[in-house]
Amino acid sequence: MTINPVHLRTLHEIARLQSFSRAAEFLHLSQPAVSLHVRQLEQAFALPLLERVGKRAETTRAGALLLERAGRALEAFDAAAASIHALRGVVAGRVRVGTGATASIYLLPPILRRLRARYPEVELVIVTGNTPDIAKAVAENALDVGVVTLPVRPRQLVVTPFYTDRLVAIAPRAWSWRGRRRRRPPGSRRALTPGDLAEEPLILYERGGTIRQVIEGWFKRARVTPRVAMELGNSEAIKELVSAGLGPSITSWASVRAEAREGELRVIPLSPPLVRRLGIIKRRDKPENPALVALLRALERRAGRRVS
Repeated sequence: MTINPVHLRTLHEIARLQSFSRAAEFLHLSQPAVSLHVRQLEQAFALPLLERVGKRAETTRAGALLLERAGRALEAFDAAAASIHALRGVVAGRVRVGTGATASIYLLPPILRRLRARYPEVELVIVTGNTPDIAKAVAENALDVGVVTLPVRPRQLVVTPFYTDRLVAIAPRAWSWRGRRRRRPPGSRRALTPGDLAEEPLILYERGGTIRQVIEGWFKRARVTPRVAMELGNSEAIKELVSAGLGPSITSWASVRAEAREGELRVIPLSPPLVRRLGIIKRRDKPENPALVALLRALERRAGRRVS
């Protein structure tokens, strides 16, 4: 049986994006061409490889097994192509990067923009998710590198410190602080403590993410229990609800610099100070092709510098 690697690549992207149309867009193919690739693979194996669940496309057991085994061939092909490009002095290839929403919006774009300007043949695939999911994908080699909130668990990963993210409280401009009024004079600009915030209807990141664990640890060390009114998956949604006057939150300073500068939100420091540490993760045994090396160097050049 002869398997066309182009068809295999198509199947891989449909499974990754869970969509025929998004895979077609990513691969610069028409949707009928993508469907034809899958149909020809399924005819070759005489088994369905994908199934539609609502609007999503998911692999069948046969499709998952094919990608698990043959995906290594795709990776080897990409590595070989990158090495050949390197012989003529061209840094090229695909790098799959996993990260959280805050880093993908506020920290990585300038780094990736400079990288693409210097190495236009490098293809970047960016996947967002919670730290446990990204770490698992890197450990399983489904992603090449991750930029995530520390700590991470898998032993097969090597971690390089990347960025120290200061967390701050944010609130609507006219928010009336409940517990703060009893502890401090009205209008006080001093930092907020866990006790101050515990009595407010907080809008926090959803459970399961490492940043939520960092915030909960801050309250736990002060032996207070926060009153959580809403839980959301990303900082943009949180900022919108805070701006609408529904409550304060704790979020990354990097995500609210613009709003602080424009006076759209009140940004108040925390006491004791609260930070989360982001790291670059990859497998210890990960082969470093030229494209991956270029990305890692770009990230490491940014490591340790603060956002002002």
